[in-house]
Parts: sequence; C-alpha cells; structure tokens
Amino acid sequence: MTTTPTPPAAARWRTLTQHHLFWPVAVLVLLLLINVPFTPDFFSIKMTDGHLYGSLVSIVLFGSPLILVAVGMTLVIATGGIDLSVGAVVAITGALTCSYISDQSDQDALSGVFLAMGIGLVAAVVCGLWNGFLVARMGIQPIIATLIIMVAGRGVAQLITDGQIITINSEPYKLIGGGYWLTLPFSIFVVAAVVAITVALTRRTALGLLVESVGGNAEASRLVGIRSMRIKIMVYVFCALCAGIAGLMISSNTSAADGNNAGLWIELDAILAVVIGGTSLLGGRFSIGGTVVGALVIQTLTTTIYTIGVPTQTNLVFKAAVVIVVCLLQSPKFREKVFGNKFGSGAKGTTGSGTPSATPADTAPATAAAPKMEVS
Repeated sequence: MTTTPTPPAAARWRTLTQHHLFWPVAVLVLLLLINVPFTPDFFSIKMTDGHLYGSLVSIVLFGSPLILVAVGMTLVIATGGIDLSVGAVVAITGALTCSYISDQSDQDALSGVFLAMGIGLVAAVVCGLWNGFLVARMGIQPIIATLIIMVAGRGVAQLITDGQIITINSEPYKLIGGGYWLTLPFSIFVVAAVVAITVALTRRTALGLLVESVGGNAEASRLVGIRSMRIKIMVYVFCALCAGIAGLMISSNTSAADGNNAGLWIELDAILAVVIGGTSLLGGRFSIGGTVVGALVIQTLTTTIYTIGVPTQTNLVFKAAVVIVVCLLQSPKFREKVFGNKFGSGAKGTTGSGTPSATPADTAPATAAAPKMEVS
C-alpha cells in the first residue's frame, strides 16, 4: 500500500503549528489587532520629553510584575509544585519597603532606599524558604503549604501598614516601577535582566535539566543522586524573590503600599500565563519564553477588555473564555478533531512533536524484574 507524500509546504506549516509557541503568539497578535478598530493609533509609539509612550509600551510596562511572578512560578510548576503565596509576598515586600522609606527624614536618600528594598527582598526570601521547607522537608502538598502564606501573609501586610495605605515621595524608589531609562520604562530592563539570568541558568547549565528531572519523578531523581529537596527549596525561594521584585515595582509605580490590594490574585494570572506558555501543571518540561508570551497575552487581554468596553462585571468571564480558547488551541487532539490533520498532531502514529510513537509490537516484553538497589 502506497501513501501520498506530504507536500513540503504543508509539512513545514504543520511543523510550525505544532511548535509550543505558535498558538500563544498567534493569540497575542490577534488580541493586538482587535484593538485597532477601537484605537486606530494603537500601534503608534510617540516620543515625549525623551520618553517613549504608546499602548505597546504600556502593555509591557504594566505586564512587567506579572512576567516576573510568572517566571518564578514556571520553575515551581516545573518541579510539580504550585505557589499560591506570591500575591501575599508582593504585598509584604511593598509594605515593608514603603513603611521603612516613609519613616526616613530624607526619602530621597539612596542608602535608605536600598536598605528598604533589601529588607523587603529578605522578607520575600524568608517566605520562599518557609514554603520550600514545608514542601520539601515536611512533605506537605504545595497547594496547602503555600496557602498558609497566601492567607496569613495578606494579614501580615495589613499589620505592617496598620490597615492603611502608606504613601511615599521618593524619586529614586519611583524609578523601579514608574521611571524611565534610555527612553524606555526602567521596569522593562529589570524584567529583561531577570529573564536573561533565568534562561542562562536553566538552559546554559545543568540546572534546568535537574529541575525537569525533579518534576518528572522526584524519587527517581533522588535515587540517581540529584538532591531533589534542595532543588525544590531553591525554586520556591526564587519564585518568592521574583514576587518580591514585582512587589517593589507595583509599590514604586503607585508610590504607595496597599497591604489589602497589592498583588491581589496575581498568582492566578501567573498560573494562567505559565499554562498558556505551554508548561504542564504536572511538572517536567518548561518554557521560560512561553511564559513571557503567556504573561503578555494576559496583560494584552486586560488592555483589550478595557479598550473594547467590556462591562466591568463581566470582564472576568470574558477573560476566562479567551484563556479556555488558548488552552484548547494548544491541545493537539482538539486541533485534530476540529481542523483535521492541517492543524492537528500530524499523521497517525506520531506524537505531538512529530516523532514516531511506539507501538506494542515495538516494545520488547519484560522478561525479568529489574534488580533492586540499596541506597544508604
């Protein structure tokens, strides 16, 4: 029996659509284009007082905290965990930093600002250590372990601010989230640096492989010599540190600390961004680039909701519907059922990555049980 060969153009198109970044990027472009009829100059970028302004710049500016939190969340999810405490960590970091700056006689003093930021970030790291200790050492389920700080941390932030919104007037501190450098928002450079360092550590060293190994099978990783507990603690600390930097950005942009609303529900948007980017909630393989695209999709969706005039009481429903569509488009089985082989997983007998799948005939039967290993 002979089969008709697939045309090269069709094969390339199928390979492109099977890339894990294709559909998130396609949805991002579509969301950007939807804004054009409502805002004709949506793609225009203007220079005013030496600063670049425009809708695209605003999307990246306001999406910077979410990108940071989502990058940290990616590594946590890659180990098979979850971190629901990042929103509370954002609030605690902003509250501590602004509270210290507000008590200074000179709020523009660099020494005081750096010390305040250090205090806030140390508190974030402590929260990450606590989460990692509960998950890795005590064996508590991640969703329960991080729920503790999610609930209690918001109360701690309220205690720090005494239930009030603390306002400050510090020009050096305002640079982090609301200032400009080289015509661009300074927060963009912070995000770029964090993403670049994360990619370098996880893709240019063995760290990324270790994280994926722990997420794939933590016990098997331990048996081959990988210190899975340390890896888990490390990723929770890194996630909390990213949330702490995001907290500095948010409080800096508003020049205020709101223990009740700062970072509220950002953990849910971060998880959505990670899923949209193609990282599985089951752990294992992850994509930092996909997470960045996913965070931009979430922020662009928020901007689009306000641009097209979706009623405030229904914007969460609209947001959820778009996220469902993106997740369905990423499913090879869904694409194959709806669009056929043109956008599906490819020919029968191949996996979503295009590699031939194993059949029962290809798998040799096990003739003997594997020998047991004694680990001291």
